[in-house]
Formats: sequence, C-alpha cells, structure tokens
Amino acid sequence: MALIPLGFLWMGCQSTNDDNGPWLIPKGEVFDDGAGTDGIIALDNPSVEPAANITYLKSGKLVIGVKIGDQVRAYPHDILDWHEIVNDDFDSASLAMTYCPLTGSGVAWNRVVEGDTTTFGVTSMLYNSNLMPYDRATRSYWSQMKLLCVHGEHIGTTAETFPVVETTWRTWLKMYPDSEVVTTQTGYNRPYGQYPYLDYRTSDFLIWPISNDDSRLFRKERVAGVIVGERAKVYRFITFVDTVRTINDSFEGVPLVIVGSARDNLVVIFNRILNGNLLIFTPLQGQLPAVMKDDGGTTWDVFGRGLAGPLAGKQLPLPRTFIAYWFAWAAFYPEAEIYSDS
Repeated sequence: MALIPLGFLWMGCQSTNDDNGPWLIPKGEVFDDGAGTDGIIALDNPSVEPAANITYLKSGKLVIGVKIGDQVRAYPHDILDWHEIVNDDFDSASLAMTYCPLTGSGVAWNRVVEGDTTTFGVTSMLYNSNLMPYDRATRSYWSQMKLLCVHGEHIGTTAETFPVVETTWRTWLKMYPDSEVVTTQTGYNRPYGQYPYLDYRTSDFLIWPISNDDSRLFRKERVAGVIVGERAKVYRFITFVDTVRTINDSFEGVPLVIVGSARDNLVVIFNRILNGNLLIFTPLQGQLPAVMKDDGGTTWDVFGRGLAGPLAGKQLPLPRTFIAYWFAWAAFYPEAEIYSDS
C-alpha cells in the first residue's frame, strides 16, 4: 500500500497486471496503489526482545499476539503499519503475520502451503481496500480478508490460520508479561509509532473504491467477525462490558462462543464443539489470560486453550475469524449479520 505523506494522497489506478490465468475476484476491482511489489517491505525473522525490555510502546497501542506451543509473541501495530507482513518462525510452526492498515485486519497465516514452506511479500494490489499478499515461492496472489489465493499456481487454496489476540499493550502485558515482542530494530528507517495514513483510522474517508458500502455502522468501527461459508457475522466491542462477558451463539448452524471485555479491548471467537461435544461457557473475572469456563469445569484462555480441568491442554477449534473495520467486512461479505442482544 502506498504511504500517505503529510498533505499528499496517492492517486492509484486500476490494476494493469496482465498476467495470464484466471482470477477468483473481479480483476477490474483490483487496484494498484503505485508502490510496486515489495514497495512496502515485509519483515523476515524480526528482532524480538522480552516484553520487559520494550519501551517504545504506549499502553493504549494495539498489538497482535500469537501463542504457539509455549512460545508467546506480540506484533505491535506500530511495526505492522509500516511493514504489513512479518514472516516469522517458531519452534513448531512458520507463520506470516499479515496486517492491512487500511482495513484494520490482522491474521496469522501458516506459511506451509500445500506441503511447501514459503514466505509472503506485499504487492501493490488492493481489493476492497485490502492487502493482497503474494507468496514468494510461486508469486501467487492472495486476498487477505478472503483468506484465499485468488490468482496463480495456488488459486483456490484457503489460507490456514493460527489463533491471534488483538488488544492493547496494557492488556497484553497483564496477560503475558514474559512474552517476546517485535522491536524497532528492523534494519529499516521508519518512524515507528507514527501512523502513516494521517487521520484515516478515525475519519469516514476511504482511499480506494469498495464493492459494497454499508452504512449500518461507522465505516471504521473495529468489530470481530466470523466467516461461515460465504457469509459473515460481526460482534461489536460495545456489546461487551467492563467485566469479561461470554456469548454462546450460533451462526449458519455453527455453535460459537464469543468472549470479550470492552475495558480490556478484547474480543475472540471460537467453535463450541470439541470432540463431538457441545460446550456452554461462562465468563471468568480477574483471571487473565483465563477468560471462561465450560460446563464440564475446564477453564480456557484467550487463545482457546484449556488451562485446567478435564479438557486441559485441548484447543478449541478456530473458525475463520479476525478483527477488521466494519466497512471491510461489509465489502467482502455483503449483508453481514450484526449481533444484537435483542
């Protein structure tokens, strides 16, 4: 994505990419921001430090965290705003943290694609204002919010994802004070901490065309969403209270638990069926990162992992879920359902 220097706006154009082969999205709705492939540079195996050593983050800044095995790592928006993709390795997994500042969407992708490990880079292409990564092994194009390869050798392949938690630095430190955090020692000279798109996050302004504009919510409201088939349902942060709340819900026949706290800037979504059993959840207060207990007595953390009880060590199934701005959910999934208590 092209950066917006002070007082200047990139005026991009429709994609002129004339690669042969089919697309799974309308090619006429793919826009080239003019920055060029790798004009925004993805990070590979970034420098990390213990959370206690991190001084550049303010308490209200957002981070996206992952937990793989016993390894816990946070990727601050301050870094992701400028690099958009971080290719990283854990002891038992290789992932790409993909983040689109224009749609506010952060998803951790498995870098093992059809048996081969690759890395992802940033193209200059946008679909519905959203990041389109490419995998460096085949140069196939992917749509981040569709979680899908839309052009190239891997066309039709769905991106596999890892559970992520997006919250404030304050909440993350409360939950995982011993975690690792990506540092500003990236090897690139960027004004980390300065948002590159001026007042974009708080205004109603969109830079790029979208296929469906839905006015039911403010365009830039952050909502947690879940995708089932070709439909989506979103959950607003204001639905949650200062204490932790659980919502035992279902969408398109899939039982879900949504757990969150407005005070802690936290909403995560999991499937409620584990080993063929339907679980009912109630919230836990003041025990972060533990947030809920099921009706069989197991306590669960924000990554959907059983901490204590009969199902300790188990992982709740992860639906296709992430946080993004409302306008992006509505553009990709027209007639997206909005959860309401009424």
